[in-house]
This record gives sequence, C-alpha cells and structure tokens, in this order.
Amino acid sequence: MFTGIVEEMGEVLAVRESAEVVEFTVRGPLVTTDAGHGDSIAVNGVCLTVIDPHGSTDGTFRVELVPETLKRSSLGAVAAGTPVNLERAVPVSGRLGGHIVQGHVDGVATLISRTPAERSDELRFSLAPDLARYVVEKGSITVDGVSLTVASVGPDSFTVALIPTTLAHTTLGIRRAGDTVNIEVDVLAKYVERLVGGYGGTAR
Repeated sequence: MFTGIVEEMGEVLAVRESAEVVEFTVRGPLVTTDAGHGDSIAVNGVCLTVIDPHGSTDGTFRVELVPETLKRSSLGAVAAGTPVNLERAVPVSGRLGGHIVQGHVDGVATLISRTPAERSDELRFSLAPDLARYVVEKGSITVDGVSLTVASVGPDSFTVALIPTTLAHTTLGIRRAGDTVNIEVDVLAKYVERLVGGYGGTAR
C-alpha cells in the first residue's frame, strides 16, 4: 500500500530482458536505505518487488516486470537513463499523506497539454472511457505514482494543477505533450461501483 507521496526521483540504470521477463536496475539512494528482499517499491506508480537490494552499498535495487505489468503500464517503454518516481510502501504507523494507492495501474494516459502559470502548471491528460466513471472533480487520482486532486474532468480527459514542489520533485515537472503516464483511479470508487451494482444487476 502506498500514499502517492513520491519520496524521490530515481533513475533506471539498466534494462535487461530474459525470456518474457524484464529486469530493471534502479538507483534510489533514499528508498534503498531500509529496503530488503521482497519489499515493495512503487516505480512510476507500479508496485514492484525488490529482488536484489544493495541498500547503502550503492543505492540501487533490482526489480522484475512480467508481461502483465508491461502490458498495463508505460514501463515497457522505459530505457536506461529514464528518471522515475519512487515510493516505499507505507508502514502501518505512517501518515496517509495522499490517498490510498495500491500500485496496481489501471491503464496508460497521454499528456495532451500543459499550461504554465507563474509558479504552477495545469496538465490535461487523456482518459479512457472505461476509467472516466471513476474520476470526479476534486477527487483523487494517481499519475505516475503521484497522488493528485482532479481539477476538472470531461468525457475523455481530466486536468490536474501542480504545485511548485510537485514540479520540482517528480517526473511530472519534465513531462511533455505526447508523453504517456501510468494511471490508477481511486480504488474506493471501484469497490462502491461493484457493491452498488450488485443490487441493480449491473455489477461487473
């Protein structure tokens, strides 16, 4: 479980393919300080399992991506040198600073436009119709692992407003129109739909 509060921007140092599995070596000096084998770290919003933590030795860790992860997320297009948002799983005693984030990506969206202001930016992303019903104005959404508040929503797009800290400390500050991002909608909305749908015969 995560909160969507990015701890640091790391970097993918190497990408290696072995049969259908892709292995990343990622640099993240902060998130590796207490990382152990089997721990979960969100990489651009995707919950991945640490298979080889070096921790304080060199600040890197390795993770494996299976075909399902590559199909559902934008990580299949990641190459060595790509910056990524990193967050460790939140401890039970930790603060829920963002919102409940599972690290289970629902789909990929495209940055349509960004409108800079003096210190903030407004970003508009595409929104798949099957995900649009879970997104509401002033609700929560996760974009590349960043917990954000939806500023506005349309039938096929949504916008978010980024504060200076988000621009400076996450990859959203360097995203350009045409870039793809990982989207995770609010899991509570999906559960509510499932439960309510059971009474009306529309549950999926």
